[in-house]
Amino acid sequence: MELVTPSIGLVFWTSIAFICLLILLRKFAWKPILGAIHEREQSIDEALNKAELAKQEMARLTSQNQDLMQQARAERDEILKEAKTLKDGILNEAKKQAQVEGAKLIEKAKIEIENQKKAALAEVKDQVSSLSLEIAERVLRTQLDDKAKQETLVANLLKDVELN
Repeated sequence: MELVTPSIGLVFWTSIAFICLLILLRKFAWKPILGAIHEREQSIDEALNKAELAKQEMARLTSQNQDLMQQARAERDEILKEAKTLKDGILNEAKKQAQVEGAKLIEKAKIEIENQKKAALAEVKDQVSSLSLEIAERVLRTQLDDKAKQETLVANLLKDVELN
């Protein structure tokens, strides 16, 4: 039971040893421990400040990146719009040019057909006139053999001339 009930001397010397230990710890260990804790606290504060600055910088860069993306999209849309307008203009111009060229070709073909038609008609007229002259010559030769027939023919021709 001696261990459970300490004696006064033991308590006194234990208290003195404890107080000496506290004084020694306060003088030699407390300051370095508190200094280390203070340095650790400062390094943690600095790390937190740096992290906050990095976070702000990331937010700024993200915002700037989004702005750049919006500008790029707007430029892309504008370029696509201009390209579509240019394409439509080129197509319309090509259609107009094709229509003009087609109209020219059609007009040229009509003129060529008309010229060919006139040439054919002239050739037919020439042939008809040649044949008519030949027929008339043969008819006249047969009719002009007789004098009475000649006079009748001249009279008929004069009547035709007066009517026309």
